Amino acid sequence: MKKENKIDMPKAYEAGNYEDQIYQDWEQSGLFNPDNLKSTGPEFTISMPPPNATGVLHLGHAAALAYEDLIIRYQRLQGKKTLWLPGTDHAAIATQTKVEKILAEEGTDRRALGRDKFLDKVQEFVAGSQDTIRKQTRKMGASCDWSREAYTLSNELSVAVNEAFIKMYNDGLIYRGNRIVNWCPRCGSTLADDEVEYKEQQARLYYIKYGPFTVATTRPETKLADTGVAVHPDDQRYQKYVGKDLEIDLAGHKIKVKVFTDKEVDPEFGSGVVGGTPAHSVVDFEFAQKHKLEVIKLINEDGKLLESGGKYAGLNVLVAREKFVADLQKSKQIEKIEDYQNNLSICYRCDTPIEPLTSEQWFVAVDKKLPGRKKTLKELSLEVVRSGDIEIVPKRFEKTYYHWMENLHDWCISRQIWWGHRIPVWYTENNEVIVARTEVEAQKLAKGKKITQDLDTLDTWFSSSLWTFSTLGWPDKTKDFKNFHPNQVMETGYDILFFWVARMILMSEYLLAKEKDSRPFKTVYLHGMIRDQDGKKMSKSKGNGIDPLDMIDKFGTDALRLSLVIGAAPGADMRLYEDKIAGYRNFVNKLWNISRFIFGQVNEIKQIKTEPKPITLTDKWILAEFNKLAVEVTSDLEKYKFSSAGEKLYEFTWAKLADWYLEIAKLETPRHAQGSKDQILLYILERLLVLWHPFTPFVTEVIWKEFKTGGFLMVADWPQAKKVDNKVLDNFADLQDLVTQIRNIKAENKIAPTDFVDCYLTSQVLSRDDLQVVAQLGRVTLQAEAINGTKFATAHSQGEINATKAMTDKEKQVLEKYIKSMEAKVKNKSFVSNAPKEVIKDNKKRLAEAKNKLANQ
Repeated sequence: MKKENKIDMPKAYEAGNYEDQIYQDWEQSGLFNPDNLKSTGPEFTISMPPPNATGVLHLGHAAALAYEDLIIRYQRLQGKKTLWLPGTDHAAIATQTKVEKILAEEGTDRRALGRDKFLDKVQEFVAGSQDTIRKQTRKMGASCDWSREAYTLSNELSVAVNEAFIKMYNDGLIYRGNRIVNWCPRCGSTLADDEVEYKEQQARLYYIKYGPFTVATTRPETKLADTGVAVHPDDQRYQKYVGKDLEIDLAGHKIKVKVFTDKEVDPEFGSGVVGGTPAHSVVDFEFAQKHKLEVIKLINEDGKLLESGGKYAGLNVLVAREKFVADLQKSKQIEKIEDYQNNLSICYRCDTPIEPLTSEQWFVAVDKKLPGRKKTLKELSLEVVRSGDIEIVPKRFEKTYYHWMENLHDWCISRQIWWGHRIPVWYTENNEVIVARTEVEAQKLAKGKKITQDLDTLDTWFSSSLWTFSTLGWPDKTKDFKNFHPNQVMETGYDILFFWVARMILMSEYLLAKEKDSRPFKTVYLHGMIRDQDGKKMSKSKGNGIDPLDMIDKFGTDALRLSLVIGAAPGADMRLYEDKIAGYRNFVNKLWNISRFIFGQVNEIKQIKTEPKPITLTDKWILAEFNKLAVEVTSDLEKYKFSSAGEKLYEFTWAKLADWYLEIAKLETPRHAQGSKDQILLYILERLLVLWHPFTPFVTEVIWKEFKTGGFLMVADWPQAKKVDNKVLDNFADLQDLVTQIRNIKAENKIAPTDFVDCYLTSQVLSRDDLQVVAQLGRVTLQAEAINGTKFATAHSQGEINATKAMTDKEKQVLEKYIKSMEAKVKNKSFVSNAPKEVIKDNKKRLAEAKNKLANQ
């Protein structure tokens, strides 16, 4: 091979020298915006799951950005009009909690500031967080359309939120009612069922003498507001009390309870009797609705007992429990106390124990038939997935989706916090309810009456459930909505399948019923959690977290992206650690050096428009392997098999192109013309860069510049694979097998890889030139005739190799000395007379082998 050309590529790729400038060039080109793409292909949309505007992005966000950018870059290279729409979520409770913590450190709180000044503080905090998130998103190489950036609390999206509320209210799907809710005393707000987390705890189970019964409970203080006693209908122990109203004395606190039967009661748990507190238990509240029990609220929103708690009023729950139990013990009404392990419900944001209590809130009715459609929101949401109209990847999560949706209760959408979308409801002085889009509209409807807006805000998930279409201009009939709805794919973490994905389906199926396509997306791709090297969840407190920006600074974005993609299966958790990222940094450098080598070897760096005509088997093989690669990578990416595609690209680049083709290309073969070789090298490299681009956008774009096309790689054409010649692949596999066997035989016989030994080769499929390549790679000297050597064979070829290693003079002297000593030993009469036959036989064998070895030198 000729001497290398001089090219302006450093020996090592330093990501930090290129990435920021490359991204700036991309962004300034306007090609992230589908309106600027020359493509006439179909539209392809992804709505970026909006990160909470509460601070910095973590590895989960980095993984999502890597997967989504991979999808969008692939589709853009396929010639589609790609829209990846970015944005942020105002994240009501999360953001308010964050700002309240900051205020506490400053020695103040939101009530001291007042609503307006507090909201100004939150706005200021959010603006700073959004700037941080934008910078971090850019660092990941995200090719999203910043001109369409959205925000859930923007004026435009607030219009959509109000429109959705009003439509649902008018259809009777939003109502205000007094129901049991999950209440967080710390946040001072309700939580949806799926915002409640559970923590295993060691509790105590109290057995209380309860009139004629014994009741077992972990929360004795709630018995102060019991209004019912439930037993199983088949439990004969208590049949005489069923249907009666009893007065129960609990250490001087008197309650009236109705005894009823219900199959939900477990007769084997405790005494088989359940005291019902409808105001503070979801199960008991349902009992109350079914059996017409009185609902007495015992605990208020601050976690303290109300007047209904008698002498315990004003105490917080734990203090009241302690005092009440002490009083019960004094009155000999505690039969026994057992240790008991149960799950404590806590707030997903602040870990405060949840207080189930009755409260007047706004709800979405999920089990009510829709006007004119004879189906409920729940039924619509189940139907669209069961029918296959929406596919969830991996499929096993469909069962999880069905389970959650089938057990969904009416969705509480009101929150008692200040940050968020204010509920678009006003009240007149005589409590007339006015639902309107704006205050001006509400005043008109009030006809001069004084009105006050509801103080509550909407659940964050209400606004984010509209994300796929509110960001495109809905409720207006915009061009963007027409062109880019629905999303082709929604990529997100499996942990928010309930929180977000299910609600998006629910809201889209209802609100977009009259549209051409009511689905929010066609496919849901779920990624897993990122864990540490030992499979543990990453956290700041454990000190095992990885900051994606630190990894980018150290190893480059492409290395981080590869480490997040390769080895990751949909819906499965993956392990990430610094050594893995460093390994992919080495691969990125390998790709750089392969390119640098090729550019340095060819006469002229240029694009090769059509597949070159191959001359040798090796040329035919690398083209066949590349065509096979293009087919398989395309198929994998279409099926969202990102890791599989990345692994195949990695194997081709390193194991096939670098380790085999480039090594053979360095050899001077008689029929391998320079011009043909140049064309094949450039043809493969150009298209390989395109295949790698969705995975490693930065390094591929830098290398692409060497082709001097005047354009960006990110809008090049995806390779169109030619027919794969399987016969060529089989024949070259035979060549590889020959080389491997020769190398193995040399290694087994302790012959240095650089030492040449004689070899005879014949083949039914390989030419003499091909066998010469085998000889050069195996470092053997081809012989014209057979030799008396070690025989070996492949599927279509045979060979013999002289596996005897040439001895040094010193080694010969040692062997000769060994032979003389062995000869003397076997001729010794005493040895022959006394030694076992097996030992004599073994010594003679070793002597013969030594003589044979010396004779072959």
